[in-house]
Amino acid sequence: MARKKLLVSEARKYLVTTVAQAKSITEGWLSEIDLAKALKLGLPEVDDRYHIWRVPLCNPQNVKVGEVVIDAYTTEILYDKTTKPEMLETRLLQRGNGAAAHKRNPPVEYTLSPLRSTVGLGNCVDLMDEMPAASVDLIFTSPPYFNARPQYGEYEEYEKYLLEMRQVIRRANKVLGEGRFFVMNTAPVLLRRASRNESSKRIAVPFDLHRIFIEEGFDFIDDIIWVKPEGAGWATGRGRRFAADRNPLQYKAVPVTEYVLVYRKKTDLLIDWHIRSHPDRQAVADSKIEDDYERTNIWRIQPATNSKHPAAFPLELAKKVIKYYSFKGDVVMDPFAGSGTVGAAAAKLGRRFVLLEICSEYIEIIKDSVDAWLGKAAEQILWVNCTPPEPPLRLFEGREHYEVKKRSKKRG
Repeated sequence: MARKKLLVSEARKYLVTTVAQAKSITEGWLSEIDLAKALKLGLPEVDDRYHIWRVPLCNPQNVKVGEVVIDAYTTEILYDKTTKPEMLETRLLQRGNGAAAHKRNPPVEYTLSPLRSTVGLGNCVDLMDEMPAASVDLIFTSPPYFNARPQYGEYEEYEKYLLEMRQVIRRANKVLGEGRFFVMNTAPVLLRRASRNESSKRIAVPFDLHRIFIEEGFDFIDDIIWVKPEGAGWATGRGRRFAADRNPLQYKAVPVTEYVLVYRKKTDLLIDWHIRSHPDRQAVADSKIEDDYERTNIWRIQPATNSKHPAAFPLELAKKVIKYYSFKGDVVMDPFAGSGTVGAAAAKLGRRFVLLEICSEYIEIIKDSVDAWLGKAAEQILWVNCTPPEPPLRLFEGREHYEVKKRSKKRG
């Protein structure tokens, strides 16, 4: 069928109108600088904002090491915007030394995790050390807030907190499947002043955690902003002084947001591989997201108000993250489980869960809740370092259920 609509390059009356032409110009230049056999061409793209073609240059392992920029009107190579030949040679040597050893072959088969839903009491670092590698499909958590006491050295205490978070993130890398996601809910922390002669301080916790994620082998994917209703941040006391006096320099914004930071474990696999290779095609189909999904990175969600945990995130937030970053049947882990919000959301959405919690008080709350999440299936949960709850008396099973139904019909 004949093409009716003109290409952008044709409408602008460029001399370079096709991918083949851009490649031909690039190959001619690479021959001139004796790099034609050392480099491979990526897919050329036209940038009609600047009237240029960009042609990626890749090493033999298909890693981009530079690009050629071509004037779309004149066919000339723009040398000031093109990667210099000496830089290309340097990058080829650097990549060549270890690229072959570094590049991993993708797994031949998509392996489903064998874990069943689990609740573990203890330090999550120790518990993750005992878990099989690549046995978790998604991690979603909100780590404990850092609140340094004034009588201790704040910087020293905060460094200890970051060190502990690094240990958690490092173990998470081991138990997380290749190319799967670690989502963390976190926020800056306000350190209240010890006296009127001192200033309060705010620590940018999310940005320090971001650095650790990158250093521990994760790729940054998204920064989602969880927005709470107006007035939610006034409990911190921040902004009250300015509201009363309105003097310049006193202004401090009232915090009504938290970050939901999304990272992906480094991999050579594309996300499409996970979708295409998943062995349970029905689970993939059933995991499709409905129409009312979040279209931007601004999520407006009411905070949790009836939780027995002092800093619980809302069930709605956990459900959104689990739906967007896992398939039905997957294993979702929370290393700082608290009262078990992630477990409740995972169960409601047809996922398995791994809940790790150091406080026995919260384990008891989870014990009281699992039957409401799973019903009789709660009896299949694996309990680590803690005793399972007593199975509830189920009055409506078997013959008793039949007798109740029979009596009900007679009354009707």
